[in-house]
Amino acid sequence: MREKNRRKSSALFLTAAVLILAAVTVAGILLEGEAVETDFTRKNLPPSASWLFGTDWMGRDMLARTLAGLSLSIRIGVLTAGVSAAAALILGTAAATLGKKADAVISWCIDLVMGIPHILLVMLISIACGRGFAGVTAGIALSHWPSLARVIRGEILQLRRAPYILTAEKLGVSRMQIVRKHMFLHLFPQFLAGTILLFPHAILHEASVTFLGFGLSSEQPAIGVILSESMSYLTTGKWWLALFPGAALVMTVILFSMSGESIRRLLDPASVHE
Repeated sequence: MREKNRRKSSALFLTAAVLILAAVTVAGILLEGEAVETDFTRKNLPPSASWLFGTDWMGRDMLARTLAGLSLSIRIGVLTAGVSAAAALILGTAAATLGKKADAVISWCIDLVMGIPHILLVMLISIACGRGFAGVTAGIALSHWPSLARVIRGEILQLRRAPYILTAEKLGVSRMQIVRKHMFLHLFPQFLAGTILLFPHAILHEASVTFLGFGLSSEQPAIGVILSESMSYLTTGKWWLALFPGAALVMTVILFSMSGESIRRLLDPASVHE
């Protein structure tokens, strides 16, 4: 009964998290125009009933800018996490099923990418791809697949020694059929949870690279841009320019991280007996 209640709580939390993140994404898209609207008659206003997050030095609504920035970060996170997860699934499966040479090459690529700090690698790829949306998206997507690929490779190597897999091989079933029909269902909980857990990494790295000036352009209301611009005004007492966007980013990352754990608990059959 206790485990049943735990799983029910996880399902309720996951539903609430998805609704909140979807609402933020939609609200940010709808407020993109208002996020860049300037009005110097209301500049540097502190938080109030009229302006919940205050306004900046150009009179822009910080609530609208924060929601627009979070929406952009979530969309980038979904896109890059999806690409990274697909690459991890393909390469991890190939490493475990295509023989020792393929395993050696893919494992070397995994070690190479993981050996370079993520922020540095994202910056280098972003610069090589021209920065902006395309550059930061390519940088994040091409640098976040190795950890999930290594997990998938390890899971498949363990599954290959299972009796029903050995029996299928002796009966002449092809490797691709074994992976598709017998392994993928077992891998799906880990794969989905791993994909969700890529989101917070992607969002944080997008914000970090943009904050350092190697990501999205300054014209876009991105969280990294907002935090970077606010640094010049913190010493003058404009604390709300960094506090609310930073706290919103942290909360978004926490929601994604806890959602991944909830999905793992709901989909993993072993968790029923924990």
